[in-house]
Amino acid sequence: MLNYSAIVKLVKENSKILDLGCGSGALFKMLVDEKKFKGTGVEIDEKCVIEALEKGLSVIQGDLDKGLKQFPDKSFDYAILNQTLQSTNNPELVINEMLRVAKRSIVSFPNFAYWKVRFYLFFKGKMPKSRALPYEWYNTPNIQLLTVNDFFEFCKKRNIKIEESIYLTRKKARSGILIRTITNFFSEEVIFVISK
Repeated sequence: MLNYSAIVKLVKENSKILDLGCGSGALFKMLVDEKKFKGTGVEIDEKCVIEALEKGLSVIQGDLDKGLKQFPDKSFDYAILNQTLQSTNNPELVINEMLRVAKRSIVSFPNFAYWKVRFYLFFKGKMPKSRALPYEWYNTPNIQLLTVNDFFEFCKKRNIKIEESIYLTRKKARSGILIRTITNFFSEEVIFVISK
């Protein structure tokens, strides 16, 4: 997966990581296998926790919307929230907690301003479906719909530093200042490295 590979490249060797909303541990396992990371995963779904534990990963069951009180300040090099922000009830709390427990945080999410999403809604008059958004309106886990511009504004208002950004389409990852100017329209998914 392009998203996973991009995240793996962002994290330095031998880092201590916290994978939030880790699911069954696919990204977490990739990080452990390829870069020898140590860390912990947090997942709310019991079935996914069991699957991750069966892969030999250190995972605990927890609800991100209740915070990360079990972890002390700056106890991780990176906190990773991959494709989970949009399904949290309290994204501001989740981001604040990530920034508290880790030196750097990596946040990725589907961009709801992607041109295909806009066209789907405009021409079909229905909630969009795509590779990044495969659900129907009635069964989607996405409860916070956000765009690249929304995230930039969120960070600016809270003095959160965006250290790096990667903009993904189906087959490519792009970064840079020029890309940022058109990113809200052309990026299907985005990855941000943030810090306080």
